[in-house]
Amino acid sequence: MSELKPPHDPIDVLGQAYEKMFETVAEDLQKAEEKTAPRLREFIAGAKEKLMAAGEVTAEEGEKLANYLERDLVDLAGAIAENGRELRDWLGFETAVLEDYFLTMLKTAADKTEVEWLKLKMEAAARRPKYKTGEVVAPGTFECVECGEQIHLKKAGHLPPCPKCAHTEFKRISYD
Repeated sequence: MSELKPPHDPIDVLGQAYEKMFETVAEDLQKAEEKTAPRLREFIAGAKEKLMAAGEVTAEEGEKLANYLERDLVDLAGAIAENGRELRDWLGFETAVLEDYFLTMLKTAADKTEVEWLKLKMEAAARRPKYKTGEVVAPGTFECVECGEQIHLKKAGHLPPCPKCAHTEFKRISYD
């Protein structure tokens, strides 16, 4: 008699795939000599291809997750630039590799890498994204743009509608 397996929750599966993509990108960034925005996009594309090759996501899901991850990393850079806070204050989940990478990069002397990073931060600060219900997001706190209700996500996953007013657009408050 075979053991019955619980059905896969597609929302949880995509959240786990997002976390794998994030970890792969963080490790690639740490190893890279050239740490620029174009390289970041290459690493995201490579992580997407890796998940697709392993059959963990479809091409459509991989593309969405890649877009979500880039959005979150750009938003993170913008949040740091906007608030002048340390990365450690923003990241409250298992991201030691990425945290070390960003801290090292931010503390380096002005060179091409730092200039590219600062351009990315300035661009991000100018266009902080809105988050919509159904998108996969990194853990953190999100505020409904309609009523101000906050949603706290402890792990990557889909953003639900506002529990107070059912609105579907949010802004990120923190990466906690």
